[in-house]
Amino acid sequence: MNAVLVRLPRRNVLVGADAIRMAIALCLPFADSPWQMLCLVFVLQCASATFTPTFQSVIPLVLPDEDDFTQALSLSRLAYDLEAIVSPVLAAVLLLVVQSNTLFVGTALGFAGSAALVLAAVLPKALGLSSQADDQLRPFTIRVRSGILHFVHHPGLRPILALNFVNAAAFSLVLVHTVVIVRAELGLNKSMVAVFLGVSGAGSMVAALLLPRVLHSVKERTIMLPAAWLLVGSSGLAGLTLLTCSGATELVVLAVLWFVIGIASSSIQTPIGRIIRRNTPTDGLSAAFTAQFSLSHACWLISYPLAGVLGLVGLATTAFVLAGLASVAAILATVLWRSESGSKRLEVVGANAAEGRRT
Repeated sequence: MNAVLVRLPRRNVLVGADAIRMAIALCLPFADSPWQMLCLVFVLQCASATFTPTFQSVIPLVLPDEDDFTQALSLSRLAYDLEAIVSPVLAAVLLLVVQSNTLFVGTALGFAGSAALVLAAVLPKALGLSSQADDQLRPFTIRVRSGILHFVHHPGLRPILALNFVNAAAFSLVLVHTVVIVRAELGLNKSMVAVFLGVSGAGSMVAALLLPRVLHSVKERTIMLPAAWLLVGSSGLAGLTLLTCSGATELVVLAVLWFVIGIASSSIQTPIGRIIRRNTPTDGLSAAFTAQFSLSHACWLISYPLAGVLGLVGLATTAFVLAGLASVAAILATVLWRSESGSKRLEVVGANAAEGRRT
């Protein structure tokens, strides 16, 4: 969609995506067959996939200062986690007093409010078209591939590709199997499913709140690589806990691991925007953030069904396999980051040598 909408101002893209999502939300109550529901949800997700990377590419242009940008990334992550935790609870409470179809009206109003805020925002003049004129004249197929090729060819962005899979592999254990673990393994009621997911979300929010201060003094790599290995270790320990523990011990240990997984996941995802901005020219930000959105979702598309299929074998086996896959990706991320550091050292040596010859 980024390649299709490259000629449009980003404000128009954001408002248009919100308008489509608002219309779909109002249509959902009238869907009376599975195919209609699937079509509406597909269009809704396409609009969201257009809005999110476009929004992410606007933030670094609105906030050029790195500390401000990092704070914005933290708040964005915090908002995402709050929405994931609060929305189901709020929906459950509202269903006690209103009909279910009324919730879709509230959702539509939320999208309308988002569009109104975008229209009211004061954006820099540089946020005219999504890309420069030269980019708009490139063939469509090249525009489609440009962001992904930028990730593949740029040494500073390659580790993100591996870290995306580490996060998806480890976090799929939480998203896919929390219900099964809480209900079947621990024998608890439905409300505890929300509690466990809330614990993971709380860990993510804690990390998002702390990261701006931490990243002010340390590099992203110092945070993200240990977080990747923390995800690997937490997934493996979850498998060991499911295999060897029971009762209250199993419940407490798994809750702690869910909290740690939330912290580690947020520690990987939040700083990614900083790395993309540092390694991408201004006119390529939209394509780069779109590529990150697509590539991260591709990792989820692999890991989530895999977690579901592995669940048929056993929960402990699922955790061990996902931890193993995450460890391979973590090793790759470590190697890629070392390779990037080596390339930078060679560039510095070469620049110093050239300067010496000139003098």
